[in-house]
Amino acid sequence: MDGLQRPETSPLFDLFVVGGGINGVGIANDAAGRGLKVLLCEQRDLASATSSSSSKLIHGGLRYLEYYEFRLVKEALREREVLLKKAPHIIWPLRFRLPHRPFLRPAWLIRLGLFLYDHLSSRRSLPATAMLSADTCPELQPEFQKLFEYSDCWVDDARLVVLNAMQARQFGAEILTHHRCVSAHRTDDCWQITLEDADGMRRHARAKGIVNAAGPWVTELFSTGLDVDTDKKIRLVQGSHIVVPKLHEGKHAYILQNEDKRIVFVIPYQQDYSLVGTTDLDFQGDPHRAHITDSEVDYLLGVINGHFRQQTMTSDIKWSYAGVRPLLDNDAGSASAVTRDYTLDLNAPEQKLPLVSVFGGKITTYRKLSEACVNKLAPFYEQMTAPWTANAALPGGNFSTPEALSTTLELHFPWLPASLRQRYVTTYGTLSFELLQDCNSLKDLGEHFGAGLYVAEVNYLMKYEWAMNSEDILWRRTKLGLELSLKQRESLEYFMQQAQKLSEWLSLNDVQQFAS
Repeated sequence: MDGLQRPETSPLFDLFVVGGGINGVGIANDAAGRGLKVLLCEQRDLASATSSSSSKLIHGGLRYLEYYEFRLVKEALREREVLLKKAPHIIWPLRFRLPHRPFLRPAWLIRLGLFLYDHLSSRRSLPATAMLSADTCPELQPEFQKLFEYSDCWVDDARLVVLNAMQARQFGAEILTHHRCVSAHRTDDCWQITLEDADGMRRHARAKGIVNAAGPWVTELFSTGLDVDTDKKIRLVQGSHIVVPKLHEGKHAYILQNEDKRIVFVIPYQQDYSLVGTTDLDFQGDPHRAHITDSEVDYLLGVINGHFRQQTMTSDIKWSYAGVRPLLDNDAGSASAVTRDYTLDLNAPEQKLPLVSVFGGKITTYRKLSEACVNKLAPFYEQMTAPWTANAALPGGNFSTPEALSTTLELHFPWLPASLRQRYVTTYGTLSFELLQDCNSLKDLGEHFGAGLYVAEVNYLMKYEWAMNSEDILWRRTKLGLELSLKQRESLEYFMQQAQKLSEWLSLNDVQQFAS
């Protein structure tokens, strides 16, 4: 992007998207696939904030029925089926068990809610609600004699973001990570945009339209970067999670009711752990500095210890994370009652040079949000083609079943350990062939950093998936951060730093040779 250096000669894009979370990359992908020339910038790594700090679920939102959010739940339930087909490598069905607590919600109310959950939208691939007896769940406290069971889906949230960015790039979009939008102002014929990278170097671009999908920074961008005002308000709500040694055997998850009428999920995580969350806590400050509080830890431990025979202490926590959800402020009393629905705000004086700002949303409905956003922009772009994302697989998702893909990989790479093959299937799908293209033996994967992470995978992630440091790989591109020791993580970081220095030297050398 050398042409970004001078405003008067900077390239002209159809659409500039601010924000590398799920909504930003979803919008960039949708727009690029409809024929627009797209530029996206993200101030840090893709999915480095809210989009990697979710409960990692594609779900309708059972508890939203209590707030009469029927439209949102119906749309989310419909999207479960769409996303299962689009990304079977990183999204798969998950059964949830709900222990009954009669003094919180009567059984008839739960049955009604689950009936609506089963029938608000077509349910083609997921099994229906069922009733279970206590003897099917020996891990629970003896007071729980009745359980309900229903279906939702698990998702690797950060990979969902990266795959959308990769698909957008396939359609010609330019994805700039570690670039901050310093300013954007309207002129007679375009938006003039100034970007700044991590080293303080400024670049310029022009665009016919802008989407502000900055997540927790959506309103801040109005005051610091855009010469535009907004009357919309967001409410920042922190959600925190803990990871503990697994609380139960089996592949099912739990949804636990608490006395405050909130719910807490207990989800199988990385074979040996349980992911527990989330909380709802009003947040102020820099979203990048969000961290779990002592009161949130006590809250989550209290909920799981009230349900499971196995008691968990603070010292058992292996990892925790906190994310800030940018929810549209609907003047709800409690943070948990704030709507998870989204609003798209169009600013286009005299129907020229549009700015669309995204307020709210949830990961399950990102595709519908993205499609609606690009539809709103359609009157400004005569060349725009029709919506396309509903039936298009994300990169790596073009296979029938995970089992069939695993068998195919075994045929092509019989030397690949079964555990590694399984992780590749559920992380990369058919992109595994790209990762393994020059490998004919385990030795060809290169240095082993630990937990099945080899140089070949690291090189692939740096080359194709914008990974720049060990944190990008261990906590977002993969979920191996829990498995590597400090020494192994330091070894990985050193390797990546050296690889980047070599890449920069080779690029500079190529430029110098060309100049001479």
